[in-house]
Amino acid sequence: MPYSDTGPTLHALRVRGLRIGIVSDFAWDLRVHLAHAGLEDLIDGCVISYEQGREKPDPQLFLKACADLGADPRATLMVGDNPVRDGAATACGLRAYILPAEQRTGDRGLAEVLRLVA
Repeated sequence: MPYSDTGPTLHALRVRGLRIGIVSDFAWDLRVHLAHAGLEDLIDGCVISYEQGREKPDPQLFLKACADLGADPRATLMVGDNPVRDGAATACGLRAYILPAEQRTGDRGLAEVLRLVA
């Protein structure tokens, strides 16, 4: 189940015309969960570790996500929750926003992303 601010944030990013990709270290197909939550149409691409045979912080995962989206890494924001694994995107030229420590309920703090991409 996604956090309560996931859907609204993804919708707001889509309205702004931004392409959205996911780089995931999950050992299962995240797309099934996106479809179950009704979010699959808001995501333009998924790079999933088990499909690539590598894990974050491998820079190739971030570069593949950018290439799949047709995005310049220097104009791309990586939003994650692990300073080491997700923050490694900066080695590829991406900017990174690391979310605060995980909360189990309520909002995740994703609304801040809307300010960062304004």
